[in-house]
Amino acid sequence: MPELTVRDCMHAGVIACAPDASLEEVAETMRQRHVSALVVVDGGLAVGLISKTDLVNASFVAPYMRYWRGLSARHLMSAPVVAVRPEAPLREALERLRRHRIHRVVVTEVADGGERPIGILSLTDVVQRLGAGPRDEAAKEAWR
Repeated sequence: MPELTVRDCMHAGVIACAPDASLEEVAETMRQRHVSALVVVDGGLAVGLISKTDLVNASFVAPYMRYWRGLSARHLMSAPVVAVRPEAPLREALERLRRHRIHRVVVTEVADGGERPIGILSLTDVVQRLGAGPRDEAAKEAWR
């Protein structure tokens, strides 16, 4: 059976925000786009990741902060980005997820001296892909 790559399972494209986006803007973008995380991008390069979990945790840490006043994505984002290349074996991405105890990695290509985001790979993506089985006839034969 051919080894699965990150490209086989990832969501191409990213939904992003700027480091100075307010937490209200971040939450609204997540709500409108039906996603649980945004890639924080500065100058076209991935500099962090902010998730719904980060927003919820901020609410518990500072419940007195009405509407997260004055905070931006930069304040809560996870950085540096845990990234993986699209051609990497899926097992490599899974090892990074396990080692960092995270639910998603940013799929990147090297550009302009940094990491240009091109997609996201989440644990949910992996489970859905593995549950779906192979997508083409040659892979189906190898799968058996």
